[in-house]
Amino acid sequence: MSRVCFFTGKRTRSGRSIARKGKAKYLGGVGRKTTGITKRKFKPNIQRVRAVVDGTVCRIKVSAKAIKMGLVVKPPKRNYKPAESASTTTSE
Repeated sequence: MSRVCFFTGKRTRSGRSIARKGKAKYLGGVGRKTTGITKRKFKPNIQRVRAVVDGTVCRIKVSAKAIKMGLVVKPPKRNYKPAESASTTTSE
């Protein structure tokens, strides 16, 4: 499954990592030199959450920013009580 936010559409972006050496000119050096450029990925902070979407509860992938912004509507808590066994009610 892809790493895409359901609400904001954030996805993995590509970029570069630039390695430099040397001392900056304003610090008395001859300047910083680029020694290498490599590809890298910027990944969004995606979480799997249970949310109410169109009236139904389903699991969706959402970015942490969307959760903080309040775009996710959490489902209500279940009011579950275990069923009482038939043997205890009919023994009297």
